[in-house]
Amino acid sequence: MRRLSQRGFTLLEVLVALVIVGTALGASLRAVGSLTSNSDGLRTAMMATWSAENRLVQIRLGHEFPSVGKRSFDCPQGDLHLVCEEEVLASPNPLLRRVEVSVYDQRNPERRILKLVQLVMRPL
Repeated sequence: MRRLSQRGFTLLEVLVALVIVGTALGASLRAVGSLTSNSDGLRTAMMATWSAENRLVQIRLGHEFPSVGKRSFDCPQGDLHLVCEEEVLASPNPLLRRVEVSVYDQRNPERRILKLVQLVMRPL
C-alpha cells in the first residue's frame, strides 16, 4: 500500500507564525506612535525658535539698546500659544547688553521650550 504524503502547515505552525507577525506589527505601531510624538516636539521647538529669533532680530534691526529688566509678552506661532520672556542683563562692558529670550508654552508655563541669548551693542 502506498502512502500519500501530505503537504501544508500544521495548525501549530500557523499559530506560531501568527504570533510572530502580531508581535512585529505591535512593535511597528509603537515605533510609529513614538515618531509622531517626536515630530510634535520638534515642531514645537522649531516654532519656539522662530518666536525667540523674531524678537532678537527686531532688536537688531531697530538698533535698540534695551534697558535692563525682565518682561513677558505673547509670541504665538501658528496654532501654538507661546509666551516669550525677555531678560536684559548688564554686562561688564557698558557698550554691551546681554539679551535672553526664553519661550514657554502658555498651557504649561513651568516648562521652558527654548532659550536664546544675544549680546546687543549700544548704537554709536
